[in-house]
Amino acid sequence: MIQMSGISKAFNGNVVLENVQFELAKGEIHALMGENGAGKSTMMKILSGIYTKDAGEIMVDGETVQFKSPKDAEKLGIVVIHQELNMLPDLTVAQNLFLGKELTYGKTGILKTRQMEKEAIKLLSKLGLTINPRTRTGDLSVGKQQIIEIAKAIASDAKYIVMDEPTAALTDREIETLFKTVNELKAKGISFVYISHRMEEIFAICDRITILRDGQYVGVRNIPETNFDEIVAMMVGRELGERFPERNCKIGETKLEVRNLTVNGLFQDISFKLKKGEVLGVAGLMGSGRTEVAQTIFGYRKLSNGEIFIDGKKINVKSPIDAMKHGIGFVTEDRKTEGLVLDFSIKDNISLANLEKCSSSGIMKKEHENSMVAKYIKDLKIRTSGPEQSAKSLSGGNQQKVVIAKWLGTEPEILILDEPTRGVDIGAKKEIYHIINQLAESGVAILMISSELPEVIGMADRVIVMQEGKLTGEVNKEHMTQEVIMQYATGGEQVV
Repeated sequence: MIQMSGISKAFNGNVVLENVQFELAKGEIHALMGENGAGKSTMMKILSGIYTKDAGEIMVDGETVQFKSPKDAEKLGIVVIHQELNMLPDLTVAQNLFLGKELTYGKTGILKTRQMEKEAIKLLSKLGLTINPRTRTGDLSVGKQQIIEIAKAIASDAKYIVMDEPTAALTDREIETLFKTVNELKAKGISFVYISHRMEEIFAICDRITILRDGQYVGVRNIPETNFDEIVAMMVGRELGERFPERNCKIGETKLEVRNLTVNGLFQDISFKLKKGEVLGVAGLMGSGRTEVAQTIFGYRKLSNGEIFIDGKKINVKSPIDAMKHGIGFVTEDRKTEGLVLDFSIKDNISLANLEKCSSSGIMKKEHENSMVAKYIKDLKIRTSGPEQSAKSLSGGNQQKVVIAKWLGTEPEILILDEPTRGVDIGAKKEIYHIINQLAESGVAILMISSELPEVIGMADRVIVMQEGKLTGEVNKEHMTQEVIMQYATGGEQVV
């Protein structure tokens, strides 16, 4: 149904795609994979009319097409659900669903509000979401907003749906609902391009995989005829070895302790200890309160009750500045809105948390700053043309490394990592895992929040599990399985 052949694209002389091909059959779920910066997003932006190709041919239903804008692609039934949601937070759910396609009474322009709300209820119920269509979208969780984006694509009678990291912010239950819906639409002849770094998902739902590497086509494989190791080798151009590095850290004394931590309406009576050199995983479904606990420790949220201790001494953390003074760093879940200033350069982003360290009497010491930035670009293998390159022009994996570099510059004694590998390719993930290991080996106490259970099991020395704002379980390394963790995440009892 869709054939892309000989596709090439360059920006300012920098070639990002060269003679690439891709095809999508009717009623197929076709994965597009590759490391961050491989050209996946550029390829799909060309297919959806956001970018124009420099060379090559695109055929849809057997006819050659030229897309000058996304509207041209939409007319042929091509719809993209972007990783960064396109919801307008101040509009209602129904208004967002029908944005640009409002139902009106003839030429009067008067909106058929009730009819749109009824249609919204029908659409969302197909995706297993029961919600008042008059709800302000900004008041919903990211997961529910993602489901609304998918409903919006279905409402436009799409024949080809491109999904870019569609499950990054969804709970396991929402992922299950999504997969059921995708398979139902597939049975009706709708085709999907599925972009994800979650290998388990690719093998669970897709029919074929096309691999890109460094802007070039590597090959295509049928799911039943390939395996994890082959796909990884095609993506990175080499064998990756064990998925998670060995942990050889010596766990020391208690570094951080929280007692009865409570923020009214978010979580209550959270108590745990984090030791030097330890990676303590925090698992739980979306909305369980994991991120909110981390934000409170970092001084972003005000405590209703509870105490925080570092090295056995009670501390009072009223702001992130206080937390930083106590040696706490925080790599946030959303790198684009909370972790980076996208228009700033790599150098400026890394320096942001280190201004005092890189200055004297309020004046920046350029040599010190340049030396620090160069060190982290090298140590973290940040792929860049130089420290002055803007953060927004980097791939997701390299953006994540910049956020990590910013906090490494502060030389934290406690480092909170909230979804440290979200939207990061398999090669960059392993590099980040090595960084985590090295930090733990140097004695840094690490609190790691992750929705990917294989990651939690592969990296953590111990896991605490949350459910609906409460701590429901603690699992030691020898007892860690996905089944045990999920039991606690859905309301299990405390492990003694």
